[in-house]
Amino acid sequence: MMEGFFELHASYDLFPEIRKKHGCQISVVIPLFNEQDNVPHLLDAVRDTLKNFNYEIIAVDDGSTDNTVNMLKQSRDERLKVIVMTRNFGQTNAMAAGIAHASGEYIVTLDGDLQNDPADIPAMLEHARSGHWDIVAGYRANRLDGWLLRKLPSRMANAMIRNLTGVHLRDYGCTLKVFRREAAERLGLYGELHRFIPVLGNITGARMTEMPVRHHKRRFGKSKYGLGRTTRVLGDLLLMVYMQRWMRKPMHLFGALGGSLLAAGVLLLLWQLIHLFSGITGTMAGLVLAMTGTVIILMGLIAEMLMRSYYEGSGKTPYTIREIIEGAAELVIRNGHTSKQERRTSEPVRF
Repeated sequence: MMEGFFELHASYDLFPEIRKKHGCQISVVIPLFNEQDNVPHLLDAVRDTLKNFNYEIIAVDDGSTDNTVNMLKQSRDERLKVIVMTRNFGQTNAMAAGIAHASGEYIVTLDGDLQNDPADIPAMLEHARSGHWDIVAGYRANRLDGWLLRKLPSRMANAMIRNLTGVHLRDYGCTLKVFRREAAERLGLYGELHRFIPVLGNITGARMTEMPVRHHKRRFGKSKYGLGRTTRVLGDLLLMVYMQRWMRKPMHLFGALGGSLLAAGVLLLLWQLIHLFSGITGTMAGLVLAMTGTVIILMGLIAEMLMRSYYEGSGKTPYTIREIIEGAAELVIRNGHTSKQERRTSEPVRF
């Protein structure tokens, strides 16, 4: 045990309708990648904080190369479900897998590095319930990370996201969030969009608020974040702006841009025709503009069809799961088949 690491408050009894009812009411989803030293302390902290609640913990191992999976197996109990991915798919996909296998009325997402404090969960749950919020996002009021490599890039990214999307939150990078189940399932997580969960929530019409949460320095392992992610964040931000403004109406973007270029090209060709093609440069420019406009309009039509396919859905996921381990006696599900070690009674796994 890491005695005293968290200021735990295990006596929370804020709303009895969520406490100890039949069926799971709270699902805590924890994506993990090479966090072997953090696993036992984190699980102990979550269990101690939520012991007066009916809850489950869904730990998603995202292709760890250390001893993370074995540590999860050693720490298992009847409330822990371990999802083992076939390789490293990234935090967003690990989070999506956890949400897909959650059964709680409320879903909590939590980092696996011990920098989020599980003791903040009950207050966030109460805030979500009392205010009828779909999403309660935590923001790190006293962030204990390095200024140059972590705080400064994060503040710059947060400012860009706020200004371009119009979703005004303080901290988009804090993993600690509470969702109503329906809101979490509507997010459509894929790629590396976990930082943009508030924007995705805004796109789906979720009622959203934020509240301050504690933050701790990393004690074990290495951070998975760095300046190298900056270009990826910028690319994903452009995608978010497109999804927010034009996802359901791509022709409004592609049609306007392509139509403008096409009109400019046609006008230039007409001018050249009036002057009996007096300049080859002007003619070529007109043809290029017209062709470019036509291509962009066709891109818009393709985007429109892709959008429809997106909403119809293929039933596929952007990740694959090697196995799911449930319960103190290790119920293992591989490729849809169940094998039992030290057979026990278990509820069926939700897919």
